Amino acid sequence: QVQLVESGGGLVQPGGSLRLSCVASGSIFSINDMGWYRQAPGKGRELVATITSGGSTNYQASVKGRFTISRNNAKNTLYLQMNSLKPEDTAVYYCNALINPVTFPRRQYLEVWGQGTLVTVSS
Repeated sequence: QVQLVESGGGLVQPGGSLRLSCVASGSIFSINDMGWYRQAPGKGRELVATITSGGSTNYQASVKGRFTISRNNAKNTLYLQMNSLKPEDTAVYYCNALINPVTFPRRQYLEVWGQGTLVTVSS
């Protein structure tokens, strides 16, 4: 089966930086759109940034200019570089991807979520 595993979360001071990674593994034929979402304590899950297989990106307004999403298609890996972090960025960050497993018909995608990684921004 296919799965996503995130890493790179932790505790950082305001103004600091972190880089999250998400590796897709399993019997994968191709990956379409990928993205990062987050869920702060007591709030719903929200989109942070997305990236297409061709590299087109989209960001939530509050992270534009501070966060950069990127991917390495050869390694089935998604990244999120987070700079100038603020306390309001504190959340569990989830990786999301539309994956075409080798056992699926072509152009039929499975939406897969990672288990999440906690980012805490605090002094």
